[in-house]
Amino acid sequence: MNKTEKTEMISRIKELINESNAVYLADYAGINVFDISNIRNEFRKEGVKYKVFKNTLVKRAIRETGKYEKLENHLVGMIGMAFVNDDLSAPARVIKKYHDASQKLALKGCYLEDQYFAGDKLNELAALPTKAEVIAGILGSINAPASGIVGTINAVIRELVSVVDEIAKKKAA
Repeated sequence: MNKTEKTEMISRIKELINESNAVYLADYAGINVFDISNIRNEFRKEGVKYKVFKNTLVKRAIRETGKYEKLENHLVGMIGMAFVNDDLSAPARVIKKYHDASQKLALKGCYLEDQYFAGDKLNELAALPTKAEVIAGILGSINAPASGIVGTINAVIRELVSVVDEIAKKKAA
C-alpha cells in the first residue's frame, strides 16, 4: 500500500468515525471466511457497517480525530470494526449471538456516543433496548395519562346520561 492509498484509507476511517454514534472493536481470530460472511450479513441487516482495516491506520485515524482514544490499546491482532448510527446496541447483539454460539468474535471494547465500555460489558450492552423499543416505551408513557383522562371524561358523560335518563323515566311515570 503506497502513501496515497494509506492517506485515502485514513480519510475513510476518519469519515466512518465522525459519522458514527458508536464504534465497536471485535477480535475475529479463528473465524473462517464462511462465518465472517454470515456475520457481515447479520451486521448489514441491523444497519451496522462492519469493516476490517490495518490497525496502524486505525490508530492514526483515532489520533487525528481525537475520538475514541481508549480503543487504541485494543488494536492488536485481527480486529474488525463495527460502526453504527441508530441502534447503538445492535453490534453488541450480533457479537454476543455469535460469541455464545462459537466462543469466537470477542468484543474488545466500544464507545457509545462518548462513553467507553470494556469488552467484559458485552452482555449488558446486548441487553440494552433497541431505539424502537425505547420510543415505544416513551410513547406508551405519554399515551397512558391521556387515555386515563379520556376514560374519566367518558365515565362522567356516562354517569350524566344515566342521571338524565333516570330523571326522564321518573317524569314519564
